[in-house]
Amino acid sequence: MSTRGIETDEQQRIRFQVELEFVQCFANPNYLHFLAQRGYFKDPAFVNYIKYLQYWKEPAYAKYLKYPMCLHFLDLLQYEHFRKEIVNGQCARFIDDQQILHWQHYTRKRVKLLQSQAEKHMMTIQNEPTPQKSV
Repeated sequence: MSTRGIETDEQQRIRFQVELEFVQCFANPNYLHFLAQRGYFKDPAFVNYIKYLQYWKEPAYAKYLKYPMCLHFLDLLQYEHFRKEIVNGQCARFIDDQQILHWQHYTRKRVKLLQSQAEKHMMTIQNEPTPQKSV
């Protein structure tokens, strides 16, 4: 921050990048487990910071996320019970396993959907009459 407490454009850009990267780290249950083990989730200032980061759920900011699953974990981190449970290694592994299963299922389902749409599109193209040139 500058001497007047107003961020310069460069400082705003850096803060945006840092917060973007940090929020996306929440998509990794092992990182959440790491934070919990080190007591970050017991620090009221850190919990307030997590509440502040909820602005990433707004479409104007969410469009920059590569890992939208982080928003779900951002929501879960608002609950003290989740913050206490993620310190357990088994809990983090279970969430990690479920996340991988979700991605595998989603990928297979997405490929099938895209193939189906491509086939329908090809059928539509083949069935369209070709325009004839007038002489």
